[in-house]
Amino acid sequence: MSRLKRRLSVVLLAALCAVGVPAVAASAATGPPNPSFASAFGYSAFVDADVDPPGANDWSCRPSSRHPEPVVLVHGTWENRYDNWAFISPALKAAGYCVFALDYGDEADSALGKIPALKGTGDIRESAKELAAYVDRVRSATGSAKVDIVGHSQGGMMPRQYLKFEGGAGKVDALVTLGATHHGTTLSGIGSLGKTFGLLGVAEPLLGPAAIQQVVGSEFLTALNAGGDTVPGVHYTVIATKYDEVTTPYGSTFLTAGPGATVKNITLQNGCPIDFSDHLSMSYGPRTLHYILNALDPARAGTLPGMLAPCVPRGPVL
Repeated sequence: MSRLKRRLSVVLLAALCAVGVPAVAASAATGPPNPSFASAFGYSAFVDADVDPPGANDWSCRPSSRHPEPVVLVHGTWENRYDNWAFISPALKAAGYCVFALDYGDEADSALGKIPALKGTGDIRESAKELAAYVDRVRSATGSAKVDIVGHSQGGMMPRQYLKFEGGAGKVDALVTLGATHHGTTLSGIGSLGKTFGLLGVAEPLLGPAAIQQVVGSEFLTALNAGGDTVPGVHYTVIATKYDEVTTPYGSTFLTAGPGATVKNITLQNGCPIDFSDHLSMSYGPRTLHYILNALDPARAGTLPGMLAPCVPRGPVL
């Protein structure tokens, strides 16, 4: 890839403010730990777009009795398994979890889909099938009946397609989502404006089908949300940030529990006004990590002294 195209990938990501996912197979290489999305994205864009995040994809890992479900990390639109999870993945591994991360939604028909570091651009229904195959692979390798899923943006919403239409309901215990596009996004009004003027079809060759499917009121989201937000037997934790410039309005990420399901909706800034995490930086914050760990192990908050969510200054990526 030319230097110009590499630079273009960075500029487009910043300009369009979004999230994303490649093939199911894991790379043999592991990328370095990274303290921020910006540096992790830079590594993917300029060094290697096909590496595992630290701590992920050890296929010899066997879950402990304390953490019996392996954790599957699902990146967002125009992201990948490394740049989305280079902070969360090693932290979960250090906490004693078997951690797995996939790339999905890889297509080369759209302009952004041709850029190696930008995944999760393909049709979300097909991506859910990829997730289904990956979860079965994780369950087979670990001997676990169920997994927990942690997903960012599209990566939080797409697993609901898997749960509802691809047989995932009996295979997932907990779904934790970060800034997920559960009810679509206006992209701060841009998506709604494009829909009004019939421009979304023109945008798909540039952005990829997944981006268009996540605009509020899309045919895909209407079908996904028909009959309710949840499926029985799954515990949902939904994490939002008030400064989300991609999933807008930010409250559209929240879910309502249906029969047999539980939902906990969390806003990062409640109790911590100095956290200015945006859509891209929220997966690199200690406060987000705290809520993820509590969601994966609900007993953690009640049994460990002093386990208050950390409140430290956090800035946006964009």
